[in-house]
Amino acid sequence: MIVAGFLLFAIGAADLVRQFVPRRWGGYLAILVVLLILGGAADALAPMIVAPVLGALWLWSMPESRDARWSFWPAVALAFVCIVAVLWIGDRGTVGIVGEVWQLKTPFGAVSFDLAMLVLGVLVFLLESSNLVVRAALTGEHAWQPADAGIAAPPASDPPTMRGGFKGGRLIGPLERVIVFMLTLTAAYPVLAAMLAAKGIVRFPEISKDGESGGRAEYFLVGSLVSWVIGLGAAFLVWWCAHV
Repeated sequence: MIVAGFLLFAIGAADLVRQFVPRRWGGYLAILVVLLILGGAADALAPMIVAPVLGALWLWSMPESRDARWSFWPAVALAFVCIVAVLWIGDRGTVGIVGEVWQLKTPFGAVSFDLAMLVLGVLVFLLESSNLVVRAALTGEHAWQPADAGIAAPPASDPPTMRGGFKGGRLIGPLERVIVFMLTLTAAYPVLAAMLAAKGIVRFPEISKDGESGGRAEYFLVGSLVSWVIGLGAAFLVWWCAHV
């Protein structure tokens, strides 16, 4: 699972740098230094080398300023790699220098360094990288996009009624995924169901303005379902690793 943790952390941190740091190369270098320190201290040399390489490949295949080259398929490939990594390595018995001082006790029991690294990687990935996956899914399905979604606006020939947009989606999405992730891990399923239902209720007035096009409803359903699947999948991966 250490491979999956390093990989998700590298990709998620790189996307955060790409989105929010003006001097990107400085941010990328800082990520590389962190990976080198963690990999050396945790005796994880292979993940330390593989994570930056696959992170660079992710940046190339999931650009921020234009449509993804292969829609959301890089995310599917990433999920496959993480699952294979968990099956192949699992939780290691020794974790180098870190193992001598690492002690993390939670209400759910002791957490190993490898599992903690996986949780960190998942949380970082859920912030910005998952936004790119949702965007790729929407563009791949040619769904209507609001003007503030970080995607090209609809063509000028589209009806004026389609130019409105949902506000704050770039912030709501990460928060939603993190909440879904946490509620699923803690088995708070009634709260999770209530939250998802509340989102539909809050969005209903905007969706009801669709008229005959159905564009807003499609955008809401595709975006929400992909976002929820990412959050649930991340929770399942961590739960699975914790019980391997």
